[in-house]
Amino acid sequence: MRKNKPFSLTTLHPHFPSTSRRRSAATLAQLPPLKTQHQPLLNPTKPPSKTHQRNPVPPTKQIQEHPLISIIKSCSHNTHLRQIHAHLLRTSLAQDPTISLKFLSCIALSSLRDIGYSRKFFAQIKRPSFLHHNAMIRAYSVTDKPDEGLRMYQDMIRRGVWANSFSSSFAVKCCVRISSFVGGVQVHGRILRDGNLSDCRLLTTLMELYSGCERFGDALKVFDEMPKRDTVAWNVLISCCLRNKRTRDALSLFDAMQSEEYGCEPDEVSCLLVLQACANLNALEFGERIRRYIDEHGYGGHTNLRNSLVSMYSRCGSLDKAYEVFRGLQDKNVVSWSAMISGLAINGYGREAINAFEEMQKTGVKPDAQTFTGILSACSHCGLVDEGMMFFGRMSKGFGISPNIHHYGCMVDLLGRAGLLDRAYRLIMSMDVKPDPEIWRTLLGACRIHGHVNLGERVIGHLIELKAQEAGDYVLLLNIYSSAGNWDKVTELRKFLKDEALQTTPGCSTIELKGVVHEFVADDVSHLRKDEIYEMLAEINSQLKIAGYVVEISSELHNLGAQEREFVLSYHSEKLAIAFGVLSTPPGTTIRVAKNIRTCVDCHNFAKVLSGVYNRQVVIRDRTRFHHFLEGRCSCNDYW
Repeated sequence: MRKNKPFSLTTLHPHFPSTSRRRSAATLAQLPPLKTQHQPLLNPTKPPSKTHQRNPVPPTKQIQEHPLISIIKSCSHNTHLRQIHAHLLRTSLAQDPTISLKFLSCIALSSLRDIGYSRKFFAQIKRPSFLHHNAMIRAYSVTDKPDEGLRMYQDMIRRGVWANSFSSSFAVKCCVRISSFVGGVQVHGRILRDGNLSDCRLLTTLMELYSGCERFGDALKVFDEMPKRDTVAWNVLISCCLRNKRTRDALSLFDAMQSEEYGCEPDEVSCLLVLQACANLNALEFGERIRRYIDEHGYGGHTNLRNSLVSMYSRCGSLDKAYEVFRGLQDKNVVSWSAMISGLAINGYGREAINAFEEMQKTGVKPDAQTFTGILSACSHCGLVDEGMMFFGRMSKGFGISPNIHHYGCMVDLLGRAGLLDRAYRLIMSMDVKPDPEIWRTLLGACRIHGHVNLGERVIGHLIELKAQEAGDYVLLLNIYSSAGNWDKVTELRKFLKDEALQTTPGCSTIELKGVVHEFVADDVSHLRKDEIYEMLAEINSQLKIAGYVVEISSELHNLGAQEREFVLSYHSEKLAIAFGVLSTPPGTTIRVAKNIRTCVDCHNFAKVLSGVYNRQVVIRDRTRFHHFLEGRCSCNDYW
C-alpha cells in the first residue's frame, strides 16, 4: 500500500494560510449531511474498556435467534411498533440490550422515524450503551434538532459511556448543522484523546466542519494528518477551496490527486466540483479536459454531470457547446432546461430563452423556481419589460410558485435597467418577503446607470438601516455624484470612506491560456511578461485611436483633468487581460476574459472597437452577464 506523503497546498499556491494558526470562532455555513448508510451501527471500531462491560455488545448469533428481532424488522406501521413496545414493557425485554437496540434503531433510523418517540423509549432504558447513544445522535443529526444530538453526545461523555468513532462522527455532523464551531473543536479534542486519528471518514467530516467555519487552514491541517486519503477526502478539500473562494487551487487539486505521489482517481463528485470551479473562473480549456475525463471514465451517461457541463459551457460564454451537450441529453429534466435557459439569459439571448421555456412546457417538464429565475433574468438582460411582467404573473397563477427574493430581484433589475426606477422602488416596498441588501444594491445599480441621485441616497439609507452597507455601495453612490458633476459630494463621501476605513473590492480580470489562469488588476506589474503586455497595450491603443476610439473619461470617478483620467483608464484590468490575450494567441483566436465587477463604459467601448480592428471575437463576463464582441458590435446592444 502506498504511504501518503505529507501534503500541503502551499506548494500549489503561495497564498494558502499556515496550518499552525490558532483556531477562533467563525460563522459556520450549513453543509449537507455526510452519507453514512454504509457504516454498520453494530460494528464499533474498538471494544469498550472493562469499566463499561456492563453494556456488552450482543453477539450476532443472539440477534438472529431472538424471535422479536424478526418481528421488529418486519414492522411497516407505527401501530405495530407500539404493540411491540407494550410487550417489551410488560416482559421487561426493554432492558435487553439486543432487543432494545434493534427497536430503538427501528423507531429512530428507519422510514418509520419518530424522533420524539425514540427519545421517550431511550429514556426507559436503564443503562443505555454507546450503541444506543449512537443511534440517537445519528437520528438527531438528520432532523431539525441536531443540537439535541450534540447535547446527547456531551451527556454520554459526562456519564463515562465510551464513545467510538461513529459517535464522534455523528456529533460532528450535528455541529455542522447548527454552526457550532466551539462544539466541533470539543469533539475534535475528544477524537485526539481517544486516538481515532486513523478513521479517515471521521477526519473528512471534521474537514467539512472547519471548511464551513471558514477555517480553511484547519481543514487543510486535518487533511495533511490523514494516514490515508481517499477520493472523498480530496473531494471535501476541493469543496473547501470553492467555499473559501480559492477557486484556482481547486483546479490544481484535481491534477495533484491524480499525480504519482498521491495516485487517487477522481470520481463523479470530483468532476462536478471542478466543473463548478471552471464555470467560476471562465476556464473553458480546463472544462474541456474535465469533459474528456468524464467520457473516458464512463460518467458520460450521468445526467447531473451533463447538466453541469451545460452550465459550465454557458458560464464560459461557449453557448454553442452548451447547446450541443443539452441537445444530446436523452432525459432532459427541469435542471437541464433551467441550465439551458439561464445560459441563454446570461449570454444575452432573451428571445431564445423564452422559446426554450415554451418548448420545455410542450415536452411536459414543469418549470420550478430556478427556471423562473432564469427566464426573468433573460427578460431583464434584454429589456423585455412586458414579457417579464407576464412571466412574473404566471408564476403564482399558472404554476403555483410563490415569488422568492431572487425573482423579485430580477424584476427590480428589469424595471431599473429600463429606467422605471420609481416602479421598481414601489415593487420592493410591496414585496411579500423582507428586502435583503442585494435587492437594494440592484436598485442602486440602476440609479447609477440613470443618474438618479435622490433615489440613490434613499437606497443607501435602507442599506444603513439593515446595517449591510459595504464600500462597494458607496462607490456606486460616488459614481452617481460623479456623473452628476457633484464634486463636493464626491469629496465628502471619499473622506467618509477613508475615516471609516472601508475597503472597496478591486477590479480583477482573469484569462485562461493553455489551462493556466492568469489574473490581472488595474496597473498590474506582477505578471512575468508585464513589459511585453504594456508594450502591446500601447500599440493597441494607438491602432484603436486611428479607428476612432475615444476614451470615455466619465468612467473615471476622481476629479481629475481629462488627460489624467485618460491615463488612469488606460490600465484597467480587462484591458491588460485583453492585451495579454492578443500577445499570447494566434490571430483570429477568441479572447475570453472574466471580471469580478461590472465592466465600465470605457472598457466596453475599447473591446468593441478592438474586435473590429483586430478581427477578434472578444468575450467578457462581468459580475452578471456576458458581452460577446464581434466586428465592432456587442451582443448586449449597449444595454447592460
